[in-house]
Amino acid sequence: MRKRNKKYKPKGVIVDTMSWVKSGLKPIAETGDAITVLKLRNHGAMAALTKGEATRQDLDILISCMNITEAYWRMGIGTEYKEIVSAGLAALRSVGKRGIESGRFILKADEMAALNEAMDLHDAQLEASTVKEMERALDIVTQEIKHKRATPIKEPA
Repeated sequence: MRKRNKKYKPKGVIVDTMSWVKSGLKPIAETGDAITVLKLRNHGAMAALTKGEATRQDLDILISCMNITEAYWRMGIGTEYKEIVSAGLAALRSVGKRGIESGRFILKADEMAALNEAMDLHDAQLEASTVKEMERALDIVTQEIKHKRATPIKEPA
């Protein structure tokens, strides 16, 4: 018996290629409300975590933020800040692990300092990058998760 082919899915068509290319070259800082909303969401989650009121959604926002920071670092944006990226990821993992076990996400002082530094780095990376670089960073994160190379907060049993 022969294996069936997958259903054909055509690729999306870009109607106006010039505006698409131009928007990719535009700095993220010039996107207007989109970057402001993103920063508010990220810093709101960080504020909730520092107050001890963070939910699973807040932690998911911070995980996405740190994943993008690491992807930018891998792309060469902010390579001199490897220690900050590593410390931020380690702090987020330990907070997440404790939160999964206890049901509350509470920061320790050194973790708060590391996450604050990593958030500052993330903001600086966003200011310095273009829309195309952001799309590339999102692709890197998506591929890491898809191919199960991302480090989970809770180790599988």
